[in-house]
Amino acid sequence: QVQLAESGGASVQAGGSLRLSCAASGLIYSNYCMGWFRQPSGKEREGVAVISPLGSDTYYIDSVRGRFTISRDNAKNTLYLQMNNLKPEDTAVYYCAARSTGNCFNSWAQGLGFGYWGQGTQVTVFS
Repeated sequence: QVQLAESGGASVQAGGSLRLSCAASGLIYSNYCMGWFRQPSGKEREGVAVISPLGSDTYYIDSVRGRFTISRDNAKNTLYLQMNNLKPEDTAVYYCAARSTGNCFNSWAQGLGFGYWGQGTQVTVFS
């Protein structure tokens, strides 16, 4: 079955960096649009970044653009999120997700069409 496993979450001081990874198995990885989402405690989940199946196109929410970089290695079935200049408001559980149907970027930030999700990894940014 499809499995997505995030790793790399940690507690870090504001201004620091982290790199999250998401290892995928049980799917033809290069056929899937991949996304990173996050959910702060007590708040709704939001899309953070999305990348097309071959990695040629990416989109970010405004609050992370210029600080976060989404990338993928299709040879390793792995998705990454490089997070720089972290802020306390980035504190959340971060999830990776896979989407195989429809336009990769249609309503992506709402999670539309993402049928597979990981268990999440906690990122805590303290000031």
